[in-house]
Amino acid sequence: MSTAIVERRLRRSRRHAMLGGVIGGFAEYFDRDPTLLRVLYVLVSILSAAFPGILVYLVLWLLIPRAES
Repeated sequence: MSTAIVERRLRRSRRHAMLGGVIGGFAEYFDRDPTLLRVLYVLVSILSAAFPGILVYLVLWLLIPRAES
């Protein structure tokens, strides 16, 4: 019995990038629809007074490396 271990790394997406590729990278990592995650992120940001969501996005943009081609 062989068990293959697949290593996944969180990277900013080039394929699903709209603004920096952060949410697209999360969508690829969790195998979800990027549009759905973007809508959820915007809703959470608005419901939490919007500014923390923008700040978190900018920090993630700086911290998460860009995906290789």
